[in-house]
Amino acid sequence: MLALLGLAIAVLLVLRVPVAFAFLGPSLAYMAVNGRSPGSALREVANAADSFPLLAVPLFIFVGALANHAGIADRLFRFAMAALAGVRGNLGYVAVGVSVGFSWMSGSAVADAAATGKVSITAMLRNGYSRRFATGVVASSSLIAPVMPPSIPAVIYAGLAAVSTGALFAASVVPALLMALGLCIVVFFLVRRQPNLTRGRLDRRELLDSLKQVVFPLFAPVVILGGILGGIFTPTEAAAVGVVYMLLLGLGQRSLSWAGLLAAVKETALTTASIMLIVASASLLGYILARERLPQMLTEALFSFTDSPTVFLIVCVLLCLVLGTVIDATAILVLVVPILMPIALQFGVDPIALGVTLIISLMIGLLTPPVGTVLFVIAAVSKTRIGEVFRGCLPFLIPSVVIVILTIAFPDAVLAIPRALGL
Repeated sequence: MLALLGLAIAVLLVLRVPVAFAFLGPSLAYMAVNGRSPGSALREVANAADSFPLLAVPLFIFVGALANHAGIADRLFRFAMAALAGVRGNLGYVAVGVSVGFSWMSGSAVADAAATGKVSITAMLRNGYSRRFATGVVASSSLIAPVMPPSIPAVIYAGLAAVSTGALFAASVVPALLMALGLCIVVFFLVRRQPNLTRGRLDRRELLDSLKQVVFPLFAPVVILGGILGGIFTPTEAAAVGVVYMLLLGLGQRSLSWAGLLAAVKETALTTASIMLIVASASLLGYILARERLPQMLTEALFSFTDSPTVFLIVCVLLCLVLGTVIDATAILVLVVPILMPIALQFGVDPIALGVTLIISLMIGLLTPPVGTVLFVIAAVSKTRIGEVFRGCLPFLIPSVVIVILTIAFPDAVLAIPRALGL
């Protein structure tokens, strides 16, 4: 029965049926065949969405949407340009820096790519950068957003694994910064033999003016993360405070119009509906897999193969990389976390370290066809073919792979900040 269920889902995914419905249809058929009432299926779906920690997801999405429509990405770009004027390949570093700044308010790779892609890629093409380089660095930089807190995948994982969201946020900071450093190193090697990729000179007045424009927006992550890590807010409360702060900032500075506010509300509603539908359908499928004893079978198979936590983590990463090419990252998290968590505990793997490793691995899937959501966003904003964007991303994927390897090899380093903060 399990094989038939998997085959039905695979066929639907190949036929490009949306992931939520590809999971939901065969799952409902399974429930009917096994004599389970529609009410029990509906109860599983409703229970998956009825979660206080998941309430932070639409709120963090709203924070990112407000930041986007308030033009904060443009302000960050202007400041980064002023700070790095005269540096060879400066626009490559600017793209990474803007993504880091915007990631503190977004938590979503798609939102980051959409907000920063058009202005960064247009500027690079206008100043002599190749289209492949421009699209590759912007697309790859957007992966920092779902790793750097406040991270939407981290909120979802924490809810599924019943771990501290604050601890997961704290553990994700260093890997996210290392990803940014790795991207800058790749930019350095790609532009070092192109002396023409230099623009302008340092203008202290422009630097000061642009700095004034980003001071208050960059205070938002201090409010959100400081409140969570300091124990002042729960993640959900911090997300709500972040929404209020961004509203006051956007409306107070008149950078957010009423039309922009309505657009942000609409964008948040659509994105949240999409995510929660995936969460609900994947939860029903996860219930079925648990009923069929798949976690127990996987545990027995893995322990017959190895008793090494490192090998287990490598298997988890490979699983995420393969699934990430065809399934949305949110669906994979909802599907695999309830299965992998009890196995991880038996192997002695810390749930926080596992979460960081899984999230970074899944984000790589955003840049791999055929699903690769970020590839489609960057291709659309830059009017570039998907294949060209993907080829541009290849050298920039190296840092993400290296960070995944480091999280597997040195889990204690990942856990250093949460332990220091007592989380």
